[in-house]
Amino acid sequence: VQLVESGGGLVQPGGSLRLSCAASGFTFSSSAMSWARQAPGKGLEWVSGIYSDGSTYYADSMKGRFTISRDNAKNTVYLQMNSLKPEDTAVYYCAIGGAPSDPSYGDYWGQGTQVTVSS
Repeated sequence: VQLVESGGGLVQPGGSLRLSCAASGFTFSSSAMSWARQAPGKGLEWVSGIYSDGSTYYADSMKGRFTISRDNAKNTVYLQMNSLKPEDTAVYYCAIGGAPSDPSYGDYWGQGTQVTVSS
């Protein structure tokens, strides 16, 4: 299993970024996927999940600002982040599993991509 995140960077408050996670080594199309993040000095926080049927879920603080999507033809899951705030600064990870309650959640993680929101 391999998960490779990309798309992070430095953005000003109010800006946007789109993260990508390229997956391989498992049946992506039938797998739920998540994005999680870890801010400096804090624990891992689940951000959003998407299931094989396309259903999506978000942490309350991300609703309306973040959009998760997937492209099964490319084995890739995306996180579109809009209206970014300084408190969104974190390392963002993708993982197999749609939510922390899923049995497979946390079995595999990518290496993460840094998002820094600062003026």
